[in-house]
Amino acid sequence: MIQLTGIHRDFQVGDQTVHALDDVTLTIDSGEYISIMGPSGSGKSTLLNLLGLLDKPSSGSYRLNGQDVTALSDIQQAQVRNREIGFVFQMFHLVPRLTAAENVELPLILAGEAPEQRKSRVTRALADLGLSDRSHHKPDQLSGGQRQRVAIARATVTEPNVLLADEPTGNLDHKSGQDVIRILEELNQRGITLIMVTHDPEMGQRARRQLHMMDGRLDIDQLNQTDSAGDGTA
Repeated sequence: MIQLTGIHRDFQVGDQTVHALDDVTLTIDSGEYISIMGPSGSGKSTLLNLLGLLDKPSSGSYRLNGQDVTALSDIQQAQVRNREIGFVFQMFHLVPRLTAAENVELPLILAGEAPEQRKSRVTRALADLGLSDRSHHKPDQLSGGQRQRVAIARATVTEPNVLLADEPTGNLDHKSGQDVIRILEELNQRGITLIMVTHDPEMGQRARRQLHMMDGRLDIDQLNQTDSAGDGTA
């Protein structure tokens, strides 16, 4: 499903070249649950942004479902991103002036979905995450856990094949964080490929496969000896 070959991502900082990603080669199959770990500055977020078509490699190839997406124009990449990939961020990135339902609806508007279909899909997405009674609330009227659930609903309303999560529990208390991880893992169990960046070793161990980044390179790629969610689910 995802195939990276010889990926480099270089940034120029003054007169120095920073190798954010250094010859990364990686294959991810459909339906996998993967954590990406490593110290700050190791390349985790750069890799996630590249997988999400928010950034482009300096060299190398990225194939998604057999298509070389590095060869696409910005507009074509945006279309693939909207159709195939969902994002969940640490900071939620909800639009403050929009209600929960309006935030969830945004990707469907960008996809050109008809209004009646949008309403039906938004209603279902919010109901699936226990937010039906919060659909008309704006982000500042929601708890952190509720805001992250709205973000998950927005990320999955287009039914993407890949869900990318960047420190999804980083701004949440323990209970809310556990609820969010449970939701993400349930989505994975339904067939969505889940790729999560985390600093939390416990979260990293929950994934079936763990990647470790160091100095822009993929230095560990291992299967975890655990049942997928650490709570008996498979």
